[in-house]
Amino acid sequence: MSFFPPPYRTETTVFTRLPDRFRAFRRTAWSDANRMGQEVDSFLEGPSFDRAGWLYVTDIPFGRIFRISPDGEWELVTEYDGWPNGLKIHQDGRLFVTDYKRGLLVVDPASGAVTPLLETVGSEGFKGVNDLIFAANGDLYFTDQGQTGLQDPTGRVYRLSATGALTCLIGTIPSPNGIVIGPNMDYLLVAVTRANQIWRIPLLASGLVAKVGIFSHLHGGPGGPDGLALDEEGNLLVAHTGFGTVWRFSPRAEPLERIVSSAGYSTTNLAFGGPDRRDLFITESQTGTILKVGLAVPGQRLYSHS
Repeated sequence: MSFFPPPYRTETTVFTRLPDRFRAFRRTAWSDANRMGQEVDSFLEGPSFDRAGWLYVTDIPFGRIFRISPDGEWELVTEYDGWPNGLKIHQDGRLFVTDYKRGLLVVDPASGAVTPLLETVGSEGFKGVNDLIFAANGDLYFTDQGQTGLQDPTGRVYRLSATGALTCLIGTIPSPNGIVIGPNMDYLLVAVTRANQIWRIPLLASGLVAKVGIFSHLHGGPGGPDGLALDEEGNLLVAHTGFGTVWRFSPRAEPLERIVSSAGYSTTNLAFGGPDRRDLFITESQTGTILKVGLAVPGQRLYSHS
Protein backbone atom coordinates (compact mmCIF):
# COMPACT_ATOMS: atom_id res chain seq x y z
CA MET A 1 0.00 0.00 0.00
CA SER A 2 1.27 3.46 -0.92
CA PHE A 3 -0.01 6.64 0.71
CA PHE A 4 1.56 8.94 -1.94
CA PRO A 5 1.87 9.13 -5.71
CA PRO A 6 5.31 8.34 -7.19
CA PRO A 7 7.68 11.28 -6.56
CA TYR A 8 9.17 13.31 -9.38
CA ARG A 9 12.21 11.57 -10.95
CA THR A 10 15.46 13.48 -11.51
CA GLU A 11 18.55 12.14 -13.26
CA THR A 12 22.14 12.72 -12.19
CA THR A 13 25.34 13.08 -14.20
CA VAL A 14 28.90 12.01 -13.36
CA PHE A 15 30.91 14.95 -12.02
CA THR A 16 34.18 13.03 -11.61
CA ARG A 17 35.53 9.61 -10.70
CA LEU A 18 38.47 8.44 -8.61
CA PRO A 19 41.45 8.40 -11.02
CA ASP A 20 42.96 5.05 -11.96
CA ARG A 21 46.28 6.01 -10.35
CA PHE A 22 44.54 5.75 -6.97
CA ARG A 23 42.86 2.41 -7.68
CA ALA A 24 44.09 -1.12 -6.97
CA PHE A 25 41.61 -3.89 -6.16
CA ARG A 26 42.51 -5.83 -3.02
CA ARG A 27 41.04 -7.25 0.15
CA THR A 28 41.31 -5.45 3.46
CA ALA A 29 40.11 -6.17 6.98
CA TRP A 30 37.38 -3.59 6.40
CA SER A 31 36.15 -5.19 3.16
CA ASP A 32 36.26 -8.66 4.71
CA ALA A 33 33.84 -7.50 7.41
CA ASN A 34 31.73 -5.06 5.40
CA ARG A 35 31.90 -6.25 1.78
CA MET A 36 31.71 -10.03 2.29
CA GLY A 37 35.39 -10.47 1.51
CA GLN A 38 35.22 -8.82 -1.91
CA GLU A 39 38.23 -7.01 -3.29
CA VAL A 40 37.69 -3.25 -3.43
CA ASP A 41 39.64 -0.37 -4.91
CA SER A 42 37.92 2.32 -2.83
CA PHE A 43 34.79 3.13 -0.86
CA LEU A 44 34.03 6.84 -0.98
CA GLU A 45 32.15 8.64 1.79
CA GLY A 46 31.95 11.87 3.79
CA PRO A 47 31.62 14.60 1.10
CA SER A 48 32.08 18.13 2.44
CA PHE A 49 32.92 21.47 0.79
CA ASP A 50 35.32 24.10 2.08
CA ARG A 51 34.85 27.84 1.54
CA ALA A 52 37.00 27.78 -1.61
CA GLY A 53 34.67 25.27 -3.27
CA TRP A 54 36.94 22.23 -2.94
CA LEU A 55 35.21 18.95 -2.18
CA TYR A 56 36.73 16.61 0.43
CA VAL A 57 35.85 12.90 0.48
CA THR A 58 37.03 9.93 2.52
CA ASP A 59 38.04 6.48 1.31
CA ILE A 60 37.24 4.10 4.16
CA PRO A 61 39.15 0.85 3.49
CA PHE A 62 42.46 2.52 2.63
CA GLY A 63 42.57 5.35 5.17
CA ARG A 64 42.64 8.08 2.56
CA ILE A 65 41.20 11.58 2.35
CA PHE A 66 41.00 13.30 -1.03
CA ARG A 67 40.44 16.88 -2.12
CA ILE A 68 38.67 17.52 -5.43
CA SER A 69 38.91 20.83 -7.28
CA PRO A 70 35.83 22.59 -8.75
CA ASP A 71 37.04 21.20 -12.10
CA GLY A 72 37.04 17.62 -10.83
CA GLU A 73 40.79 17.14 -10.31
CA TRP A 74 41.81 14.86 -7.42
CA GLU A 75 44.67 15.14 -4.96
CA LEU A 76 45.53 13.06 -1.92
CA VAL A 77 45.41 15.00 1.36
CA THR A 78 46.52 12.16 3.63
CA GLU A 79 46.82 8.39 3.88
CA TYR A 80 47.04 6.80 7.33
CA ASP A 81 46.20 3.71 9.39
CA GLY A 82 42.45 4.14 9.83
CA TRP A 83 39.00 3.82 8.29
CA PRO A 84 37.71 7.39 7.80
CA ASN A 85 33.97 7.65 7.19
CA GLY A 86 32.21 10.95 7.92
CA LEU A 87 33.92 14.30 7.43
CA LYS A 88 32.88 17.85 8.26
CA ILE A 89 34.90 21.06 8.03
CA HIS A 90 35.21 23.21 11.13
CA GLN A 91 34.91 26.99 10.82
CA ASP A 92 38.68 27.21 11.38
CA GLY A 93 39.31 24.98 8.34
CA ARG A 94 40.26 21.76 10.14
CA LEU A 95 38.73 18.48 9.00
CA PHE A 96 36.79 16.59 11.68
CA VAL A 97 36.59 12.90 10.81
CA THR A 98 34.62 10.00 12.27
CA ASP A 99 37.01 7.09 11.84
CA TYR A 100 35.51 3.61 12.26
CA LYS A 101 38.77 2.24 13.65
CA ARG A 102 40.15 5.18 15.64
CA GLY A 103 37.25 7.35 16.84
CA LEU A 104 37.07 11.11 16.31
CA LEU A 105 40.07 12.60 14.52
CA VAL A 106 41.16 16.05 13.36
CA VAL A 107 43.07 16.44 10.09
CA ASP A 108 45.07 19.46 8.97
CA PRO A 109 44.13 19.92 5.30
CA ALA A 110 47.42 21.68 4.53
CA SER A 111 49.87 19.16 5.98
CA GLY A 112 47.67 16.04 6.16
CA ALA A 113 48.61 15.58 9.82
CA VAL A 114 46.13 13.37 11.70
CA THR A 115 45.49 14.09 15.39
CA PRO A 116 43.26 12.00 17.70
CA LEU A 117 40.45 13.99 19.33
CA LEU A 118 38.39 11.30 21.06
CA GLU A 119 39.51 7.69 20.82
CA THR A 120 37.47 6.17 23.67
CA VAL A 121 34.42 6.85 25.82
CA GLY A 122 34.89 6.15 29.52
CA SER A 123 38.04 4.14 28.63
CA GLU A 124 35.97 1.86 26.34
CA GLY A 125 36.32 1.80 22.58
CA PHE A 126 33.56 3.01 20.29
CA LYS A 127 31.59 0.47 18.29
CA GLY A 128 32.63 2.22 15.08
CA VAL A 129 31.80 5.90 14.64
CA ASN A 130 30.15 6.81 11.36
CA ASP A 131 28.94 10.37 10.65
CA LEU A 132 28.85 13.80 12.29
CA ILE A 133 27.31 17.27 12.20
CA PHE A 134 28.11 20.60 13.87
CA ALA A 135 25.46 22.70 15.58
CA ALA A 136 25.42 26.51 15.51
CA ASN A 137 26.67 26.68 19.10
CA GLY A 138 29.75 24.57 18.30
CA ASP A 139 28.41 21.28 19.67
CA LEU A 140 29.29 18.21 17.64
CA TYR A 141 26.84 15.32 17.20
CA PHE A 142 28.00 11.96 15.87
CA THR A 143 26.75 8.41 15.36
CA ASP A 144 28.41 5.24 16.65
CA GLN A 145 27.19 2.47 14.38
CA GLY A 146 29.68 -0.39 14.38
CA GLN A 147 28.07 -3.67 13.33
CA THR A 148 24.74 -2.96 15.04
CA GLY A 149 21.47 -3.83 13.36
CA LEU A 150 18.16 -5.49 14.04
CA GLN A 151 20.08 -8.30 15.75
CA ASP A 152 21.80 -5.80 18.08
CA PRO A 153 19.95 -2.47 18.50
CA THR A 154 22.68 -0.80 20.57
CA GLY A 155 23.98 1.88 18.22
CA ARG A 156 24.51 5.27 19.80
CA VAL A 157 24.27 8.99 19.14
CA TYR A 158 26.66 11.24 21.06
CA ARG A 159 26.96 14.95 21.67
CA LEU A 160 30.41 16.45 22.21
CA SER A 161 29.75 19.94 23.54
CA ALA A 162 31.84 22.95 22.56
CA THR A 163 33.25 22.80 26.10
CA GLY A 164 34.37 19.17 25.69
CA ALA A 165 31.60 17.37 27.62
CA LEU A 166 30.58 14.05 26.05
CA THR A 167 26.99 12.80 26.41
CA CYS A 168 25.38 9.66 25.03
CA LEU A 169 21.91 10.83 23.98
CA ILE A 170 20.55 7.45 22.97
CA GLY A 171 21.99 3.93 22.85
CA THR A 172 19.22 1.76 21.42
CA ILE A 173 19.46 2.32 17.65
CA PRO A 174 19.82 -0.57 15.17
CA SER A 175 22.55 0.93 12.94
CA PRO A 176 22.69 4.75 13.29
CA ASN A 177 24.34 6.27 10.23
CA GLY A 178 23.90 9.73 8.68
CA ILE A 179 22.89 12.63 10.93
CA VAL A 180 21.62 16.20 10.52
CA ILE A 181 20.40 18.84 12.96
CA GLY A 182 17.31 21.02 12.54
CA PRO A 183 17.86 24.73 11.78
CA ASN A 184 16.73 25.75 15.28
CA MET A 185 18.83 23.06 16.99
CA ASP A 186 15.64 21.49 18.35
CA TYR A 187 15.90 18.03 16.80
CA LEU A 188 18.21 15.54 15.12
CA LEU A 189 17.36 13.29 12.19
CA VAL A 190 19.32 10.02 12.06
CA ALA A 191 19.44 7.44 9.28
CA VAL A 192 18.79 3.99 10.78
CA THR A 193 20.18 1.86 8.01
CA ARG A 194 19.23 -1.69 8.99
CA ALA A 195 15.69 -0.72 9.96
CA ASN A 196 15.20 1.33 6.77
CA GLN A 197 13.98 4.28 8.81
CA ILE A 198 14.78 7.89 9.64
CA TRP A 199 14.47 8.60 13.36
CA ARG A 200 13.68 12.01 14.85
CA ILE A 201 15.35 12.81 18.17
CA PRO A 202 13.98 15.94 19.91
CA LEU A 203 16.65 18.08 21.59
CA LEU A 204 14.93 19.30 24.73
CA ALA A 205 16.11 22.28 26.78
CA SER A 206 16.33 19.99 29.81
CA GLY A 207 18.90 17.82 28.08
CA LEU A 208 16.69 14.76 28.48
CA VAL A 209 15.93 12.51 25.53
CA ALA A 210 12.23 11.70 25.14
CA LYS A 211 9.62 11.01 22.48
CA VAL A 212 12.07 9.67 19.90
CA GLY A 213 10.02 8.67 16.87
CA ILE A 214 10.16 7.52 13.27
CA PHE A 215 10.19 10.42 10.81
CA SER A 216 10.00 8.21 7.73
CA HIS A 217 10.00 4.57 6.62
CA LEU A 218 11.88 3.60 3.47
CA HIS A 219 10.64 0.70 1.38
CA GLY A 220 13.59 -1.61 2.07
CA GLY A 221 16.10 -3.25 -0.23
CA PRO A 222 19.65 -4.62 0.22
CA GLY A 223 20.86 -1.43 1.90
CA GLY A 224 19.06 1.43 3.54
CA PRO A 225 19.31 5.14 4.36
CA ASP A 226 22.88 6.38 4.68
CA GLY A 227 23.97 10.03 4.40
CA LEU A 228 21.54 12.89 5.06
CA ALA A 229 21.30 16.59 4.18
CA LEU A 230 18.74 19.38 4.62
CA ASP A 231 17.86 22.14 2.20
CA GLU A 232 16.81 25.70 3.03
CA GLU A 233 13.11 24.79 3.01
CA GLY A 234 13.63 22.07 5.61
CA ASN A 235 13.32 19.22 3.11
CA LEU A 236 15.37 16.15 3.97
CA LEU A 237 17.56 14.45 1.36
CA VAL A 238 18.40 10.81 2.03
CA ALA A 239 21.05 8.76 0.25
CA HIS A 240 19.51 5.28 -0.07
CA THR A 241 22.48 2.99 -0.46
CA GLY A 242 21.82 -0.25 -2.32
CA PHE A 243 19.04 1.40 -4.31
CA GLY A 244 21.00 4.02 -6.27
CA THR A 245 18.72 6.82 -5.15
CA VAL A 246 18.57 10.04 -3.15
CA TRP A 247 15.07 10.75 -1.80
CA ARG A 248 13.81 14.25 -1.02
CA PHE A 249 11.16 14.40 1.72
CA SER A 250 9.15 17.41 2.84
CA PRO A 251 9.36 18.56 6.48
CA ARG A 252 6.23 16.41 6.99
CA ALA A 253 7.93 13.35 5.44
CA GLU A 254 6.03 13.44 2.14
CA PRO A 255 8.20 11.98 -0.67
CA LEU A 256 8.72 14.78 -3.22
CA GLU A 257 11.54 13.65 -5.48
CA ARG A 258 13.62 10.64 -6.42
CA ILE A 259 17.14 11.52 -7.60
CA VAL A 260 18.55 8.55 -9.52
CA SER A 261 22.17 7.47 -9.82
CA SER A 262 23.68 7.40 -13.30
CA ALA A 263 26.43 5.05 -12.08
CA GLY A 264 26.08 2.26 -9.49
CA TYR A 265 23.62 1.58 -6.69
CA SER A 266 25.81 2.47 -3.70
CA THR A 267 24.72 6.08 -3.11
CA THR A 268 26.31 6.60 0.30
CA ASN A 269 26.40 10.30 1.12
CA LEU A 270 25.75 13.78 -0.22
CA ALA A 271 26.65 17.44 0.08
CA PHE A 272 25.42 20.71 -1.41
CA GLY A 273 27.96 22.78 -3.32
CA GLY A 274 28.36 25.28 -6.11
CA PRO A 275 28.30 29.07 -5.78
CA ASP A 276 24.69 29.16 -4.51
CA ARG A 277 24.55 25.65 -2.96
CA ARG A 278 22.03 24.49 -5.56
CA ASP A 279 24.19 21.61 -6.82
CA LEU A 280 23.96 18.30 -4.99
CA PHE A 281 27.05 16.07 -5.05
CA ILE A 282 26.65 12.37 -4.22
CA THR A 283 29.29 9.74 -3.44
CA GLU A 284 28.60 6.54 -5.36
CA SER A 285 30.88 4.03 -3.68
CA GLN A 286 30.36 1.01 -5.93
CA THR A 287 32.11 2.73 -8.83
CA GLY A 288 34.19 5.34 -6.98
CA THR A 289 32.24 8.15 -8.61
CA ILE A 290 30.95 11.57 -7.61
CA LEU A 291 27.51 12.30 -9.06
CA LYS A 292 26.02 15.76 -9.54
CA VAL A 293 22.54 17.21 -10.00
CA GLY A 294 21.17 20.76 -9.97
CA LEU A 295 18.23 21.38 -7.63
CA ALA A 296 15.73 24.22 -7.32
CA VAL A 297 16.17 24.71 -3.56
CA PRO A 298 19.66 25.45 -2.17
CA GLY A 299 21.13 23.37 0.57
CA GLN A 300 21.12 24.45 4.19
CA ARG A 301 24.26 26.36 5.11
CA LEU A 302 26.34 24.17 7.38
CA TYR A 303 27.17 25.70 10.74
CA SER A 304 30.77 24.59 10.41
CA HIS A 305 31.13 27.16 7.61
CA SER A 306 29.94 30.14 9.67
